[in-house]
Amino acid sequence: MTATPPLFQFDNTYARELPGFYVAWEGAKVPSPSLVVFNEDLSEELGLNASALRTAEGAAVFAGLQSPDGASPLAQVYAGHQFGGFSPQLGDGRAILLGEVIDRHGRRRDIQLKGSGPTPFSRGGDGKAVLGPVLREYIMGEAMYALGIPTTRALAAVTTGETIFREGPKPGAVLTRVASSHLRVGTFQFFAARGDTEKVRQLADYAIARHDPDLSDAEDRYLKLFVRVMERQANLIAKWVLVGFVHGVMNTDNTTISGETIDYGPCAFIDTYDPAAVFSSIDHQGRYAFGRQPSIAQWNLARLAETILALIDPDDLDKAVECVSDELARFPELYKSAWLDGMRAKMGLTGRDDGDEQLAEALLTQLFQHKIDYTLFFRRLSGAATGAREPVTQLFPEQDGIGAWLSKWTERLAMDSRNAVETADLMNAVNPVYIPRNHKVEEALAAAEDGDLAPTEKLLEVLGSPFAERPGFTEYTTPAPSEFGPYQTFCGT
Repeated sequence: MTATPPLFQFDNTYARELPGFYVAWEGAKVPSPSLVVFNEDLSEELGLNASALRTAEGAAVFAGLQSPDGASPLAQVYAGHQFGGFSPQLGDGRAILLGEVIDRHGRRRDIQLKGSGPTPFSRGGDGKAVLGPVLREYIMGEAMYALGIPTTRALAAVTTGETIFREGPKPGAVLTRVASSHLRVGTFQFFAARGDTEKVRQLADYAIARHDPDLSDAEDRYLKLFVRVMERQANLIAKWVLVGFVHGVMNTDNTTISGETIDYGPCAFIDTYDPAAVFSSIDHQGRYAFGRQPSIAQWNLARLAETILALIDPDDLDKAVECVSDELARFPELYKSAWLDGMRAKMGLTGRDDGDEQLAEALLTQLFQHKIDYTLFFRRLSGAATGAREPVTQLFPEQDGIGAWLSKWTERLAMDSRNAVETADLMNAVNPVYIPRNHKVEEALAAAEDGDLAPTEKLLEVLGSPFAERPGFTEYTTPAPSEFGPYQTFCGT
């Protein structure tokens, strides 16, 4: 008889190489797991047996009820600054890492369950999740992936058969999350706060081996690791801002070493352009407002830098501070360069001109002053490249300002000497027509909680190809109706 192959081909380096960085732990026992959404494309990318995972056995694994062969389920420990205040111990309070697999491209990926019950790090919480927030993370992760933004992704969402109370009874659910790793700035902070330099070194060496193996033999590898993380974060935040994404809770425990977006809690996309936009119900001071995300990323990186000073120069901490400070000071320029390159692409510019930043800032001023829909404007701007200005100008209540800007933009386009149709096509390849508009996300989540998954499935289909306009999807291109809002999001899970 042929043996049944395991559901996952695990190779669990975190469990094997980092004892003391986690607690071995199993998911809670739940009554009746049922598969809600399964990510066929991601399953293929991971080299998994999709047909086996769509079974009752797969649902039990995704719910944490059954541990698959080869898994090393564990809850990771970390610390973190949350809204600026330091918590010396956080950790996976509602998640367990099942293990790691090598995908079809040779990349190591974590398989984690989120909402699988309490752990030793739950801090009094029930460790559970409910269907709405689980589907939000699924939808947002897939949308960001399709937009070309580094992100964790969801392999599956299941209901557990439980009723969980979150402002009323809700269906219990678990998300299966896939990440390049779950190493966070907060992971370094946990051991640094305890003065355990050797653990910090062990963690840094593991991070290098996993994410930057070319640095393994470098004499100044710890400083270079910091620079790599900084570069990844600068590029990530620029991509967020370019599409109008607001993370909502940029704590250091939500800042990854890999440069992936993680933890889609109170996140949202802006409609009208507003640097002060805040959607999180708990961000009362606007710490993580849309326009503050670059400066917060730099602040979080400073916290990472503090943890590795003794690795950079154990004999002269003042010199280590000087070295890492010099690197950190480059963050604003790294961010601005990535953002400006992205803005050039959104505006259809291929070359570089000294006036491009001023042109971009003048446009954003117009969008802010007139409360113009950010996504809709840029999508229509490609038409103006071929001479169709009216769809753009009609967005504005008065047109003198945008008319003057369009004239300057047209002059700048001419400097690149490129065919107008080609310019429009290139702009449409970077300016999405479909984003997870907040009212459509809420509509889908409300229907799912009532047992209707059709709106979620439709939304995922739309968001899977965000740059190609398709018939029948017009309702996903328009801003929220006036009665929707002011919009608030919640941590949920």
